[in-house]
Amino acid sequence: MTISPTILIIAPSWVGDMVMAQSLFKRLKQRQPEPIIDVLVPKAMGDLLQRMPEVRKIWTHTIAHGHLAWFARYQLGKQLRAWQYQQVIVLPNSWKSALIPYWAHIPIRSGFIGEMRYGLLNDLRQKNKKSLTKTVEQFVALGLPEHSELGEIPIPSLKPQAAKTILPQHQLTTIPILALCPGAEYGVAKRWPPAFFAQVARQKISEGWQIWLFGSQKDNEIAEEIQKLTDNQCNNLCGKTQLAEAVDLLALTTMIISNDSGLMHIAAALDKPLIALYGSSDPQLTPPLSHKSHILYKNLPCSPCFKRTCPLGHLRCLHTITPEEVLALVSL
Repeated sequence: MTISPTILIIAPSWVGDMVMAQSLFKRLKQRQPEPIIDVLVPKAMGDLLQRMPEVRKIWTHTIAHGHLAWFARYQLGKQLRAWQYQQVIVLPNSWKSALIPYWAHIPIRSGFIGEMRYGLLNDLRQKNKKSLTKTVEQFVALGLPEHSELGEIPIPSLKPQAAKTILPQHQLTTIPILALCPGAEYGVAKRWPPAFFAQVARQKISEGWQIWLFGSQKDNEIAEEIQKLTDNQCNNLCGKTQLAEAVDLLALTTMIISNDSGLMHIAAALDKPLIALYGSSDPQLTPPLSHKSHILYKNLPCSPCFKRTCPLGHLRCLHTITPEEVLALVSL
């Protein structure tokens, strides 16, 4: 009898990257025999993995992003030894992200060289950004023998469950519903102006649509500004859902408008009609992986700068995307 290999994935710290990592899980599942896949992920994102059927066990940690937490990593690595993983794939590029699998004594430790991780990883890859132009391609490449052809990359496909009734039942079933995702954890250089979101919302409300606002608690201030500009006619769900609940509710919507954020990638993985707004980031690097998405990106000479705030102080990359352009796509 052939025994399935067990693989541990060290997950990225960003929601969007975590969604794109599902393409790696799917590619791994195409192996013969199929591997068992477990994932180590920051606790805040653990429930998102409950919507990925490829994952068996979800390990969570509370190590803050960017912190060394030497002892906590050692203890976690020591705990993982008992699971006898045959391989680990380390998706983050940081030196410290390779410590846990090293201390877990996992025999095959795969990842890109990143921050000079010689010794910590023993299946080291050179990241060729000319051939691996997208983040999802880089993830999938780590699941294949080095220098292999990528082939057709499986797209993420989250599996929603029945939505919890955090909204009145009639609002869960009445359509059309327009979801707005006005935040972006990375910074203001990825956020379309709240007044523009509000203008779109007012127009669709006048046409009989419901408007649901999605985001974390950090996005609530932006959502409240949109609420004020729409006479409180939106359903503000910012900070009221866990990631898995957001998946379930977004699955009920008719269309989604989002900045380049984790929620944008969730929307794409739900195969929802999506309008994706790009400012300081690059849609060639991290596009929404869905055929139902429309990307609005001005491709200015200063773009993409990948900055959290606009270094030139004008944010034209976002301000020149007009509500009228967005509304024209909503009407398609």
